[in-house]
Amino acid sequence: MELNADFKERVVVHSDQLDWLASPMPGVDRRMLDRMGGEVARATTIVRYAPDSKFSAHTHTGGEEFIVLDGVFQDEHGDFPEGTYVRNPPTTSHTPGSDLGCTIFVKLWQFDMDDRTQFRKNMADELAAPTNGVATAELHRDDREVVTYHHLDADAVLRNDGAGGIEVLVISGSVTEDGDTLGKGAWLRLPDGQQLKAKAGEDGAKVWIKTGHLAHAQPPAV
Repeated sequence: MELNADFKERVVVHSDQLDWLASPMPGVDRRMLDRMGGEVARATTIVRYAPDSKFSAHTHTGGEEFIVLDGVFQDEHGDFPEGTYVRNPPTTSHTPGSDLGCTIFVKLWQFDMDDRTQFRKNMADELAAPTNGVATAELHRDDREVVTYHHLDADAVLRNDGAGGIEVLVISGSVTEDGDTLGKGAWLRLPDGQQLKAKAGEDGAKVWIKTGHLAHAQPPAV
């Protein structure tokens, strides 16, 4: 399956307008944003766990990173509340689920296969003091990518010219970018060479951004 798999194109997806699709596990549904591959895929997805639902135990052969958008995600390593950013590199494993239900934004098979850096962070705890109405947290940096989180005051402007492509998830509030209004749950992907200039709406915005990674995009090695 290929979905938004041309990484030379600008893509906007308003995820709250997508239907929920059932996953292979009962009680776990998803909204697909981009995908290269079948059930094993390089994928960017919003996943919803119903209360008391679980995925079977599995190993992250190609790595996994996710943000908890609401509720509490759980596995044998602990509880991960709303606002948590997690990186589970290749070779890690777990049995994910949620007693009360949760929604996560998750990216699969997008790691360097030699990466072994595993961590969890409360994104808001990492924020530095704001500059020109924008508070920024650097969540992760390596030779392939940079991952950041931002709080924007009303009408504040966020710019990013990171090489290798830019990906944005609006977690709350709204921004306008190149004529598009991106509300909560909107996902934007800009190809290498395009710059981001996003202006927050009247209620401000919280956004997650990854840059550099599109230069390495390829199907899973299976």
